[in-house]
Amino acid sequence: MKMNGARILLECLKKEGVDTVFGYPGGTVINIYDELFSFKEIRHILPRHEQAGTHAADGLARATGKVGVVIATSGPGATNTVTGIATAYMDSIPMVIITGQVPTPLIGNDAFQEVDIIGITRPCTKHSFLVRDVKELATIMKKAFHIARTGRPGPVLVDLPKDVQIAQTEFKYPETIELRSYKPTVEGHPKQIERAISMLLASKKPVFYVGGGAILAEAAGELTTLCDLLGVPVTTTLLGLGAYPEDRPNSLRMLGMHGTYYANMAMTDTDMLVAVGARFDDRVTGKLSTFAPHAKIIHIDVDPTSIKKNVRVDLPIVGDVKDVLTKMIKEAKSHPDKVAAFQEAIAPWMAEIEGWKAKHPLTYKHAAAVIKPQYVIEKLRELSDPDVIVTTDVGQHQMWTAQFFTFTKPRTLLTSGGLGTMGYGLPAAMGAQAAFPERQVITICGDGGVQMNIQEMATLVQNRLPVKIVILNNNFLGMVRQWQELFFDKRYSQTCMELPIDYIKLADAFGAKGFRATKTDEVEEMIKQGFAHDGPVIMEFMIAREEKVLPMVPAGASLNEMVLNA
Repeated sequence: MKMNGARILLECLKKEGVDTVFGYPGGTVINIYDELFSFKEIRHILPRHEQAGTHAADGLARATGKVGVVIATSGPGATNTVTGIATAYMDSIPMVIITGQVPTPLIGNDAFQEVDIIGITRPCTKHSFLVRDVKELATIMKKAFHIARTGRPGPVLVDLPKDVQIAQTEFKYPETIELRSYKPTVEGHPKQIERAISMLLASKKPVFYVGGGAILAEAAGELTTLCDLLGVPVTTTLLGLGAYPEDRPNSLRMLGMHGTYYANMAMTDTDMLVAVGARFDDRVTGKLSTFAPHAKIIHIDVDPTSIKKNVRVDLPIVGDVKDVLTKMIKEAKSHPDKVAAFQEAIAPWMAEIEGWKAKHPLTYKHAAAVIKPQYVIEKLRELSDPDVIVTTDVGQHQMWTAQFFTFTKPRTLLTSGGLGTMGYGLPAAMGAQAAFPERQVITICGDGGVQMNIQEMATLVQNRLPVKIVILNNNFLGMVRQWQELFFDKRYSQTCMELPIDYIKLADAFGAKGFRATKTDEVEEMIKQGFAHDGPVIMEFMIAREEKVLPMVPAGASLNEMVLNA
């Protein structure tokens, strides 16, 4: 049966199990949208901006583990997706971005709404395709999804000229795909795994350092089993939160620039660091020359280019994290006597960590007169559903959420880590809610970031997506202001946002519900009211204006050089 390219594209998405796409129509994708009109197997959600649509596809991907899909027209439609693509690329999120392109005879002629989106996005995509022949389209789509979801996941862009969408050919979707130059290593080397367990059981001060790769590999269960079997302390990055339950005694919670005192001290004193699906980001390591100075390092990652990239590694294990951890569990269980002796040997280390926890727990000074943001986060955790999905924007509120929400399950915190994208939280929540209409979804934002994609309130209302939007409003660009206070003598250059936006009226204008709290004793009741409403809600909390995120490791400092009080 012959089909045009636009219909073939939709059939390919269906074959890949895609049930929801985000997209914005335009001249070079109008044929796709004409086919979508009668194609009922795929739900299409119309955002109000292509950047938001890309973040929504990202949020869906992070929440489900599936490949997110977004469609944009050529020119400005395509360029509007770039921030969302770069966000996904930095955090290894599987996505396929479909952009319209001018007809192939016009490519390179500066035609109306023509841009070289392949060239523009080359640094922030895992791979990209320009489809020049409709006969190649089905195979290219199979390749795109395969590349996006395998190995180290990431965004793949497919640029689809208008004449290819119109052209017709027989549709046949390949069952399998073979890419000669792309064969990710999945299985960890058995000898390396044996060595890893041997090195680990010989240590006295071990720490597991876990990144987002453990969640992307669906390895949270295996990680928890191994760490509980050995009785070792576990710290996670921002993107790794939820990979190991933070309510377990062995959890050190988050490490790094705004990590816990005890996680950073443990990283400084450890003699055996096991990195699992993490890339030793600068926000985690602090000053590289003093990072884990006494430790032997085992690094487990599916991406060989991440190993030894930033720090020396004593034992690399290239492979899928789930596969490697499964084999490590089996190897550890084959040496029960050594495991028992190991647990006895690390008892003083665990006691030392407990001392650090008691000395400097995560805390804040409660105040009745003014709302403390940490208190709001704690109340949100207390009153929310057990399987709640939380998204954040980027800034102080993001760090307070990481510190005080307590994440116990994977894929329940969706946030921009590597790129640090303001405006991410609201549309990411939109994507998560579209994927899980029955689950509670909260986005926690600052008053700066929420304004960057506030137009998506319309999308939430139109699509009946009951996202709860929490705004911690200090009328500042809070994180930059904090740096200006601590390191620039309180010269608050362009960080004060004094325009009094009425978010209750704004919510009403979009057809949603709005609430505002200005006192501590209003917080709990307002959260209950917001959660009880069956549609989208804005909950605005007027928080202490100059509250800081602490602990804090200053830029260029070592992890043990934390600012604890300021």
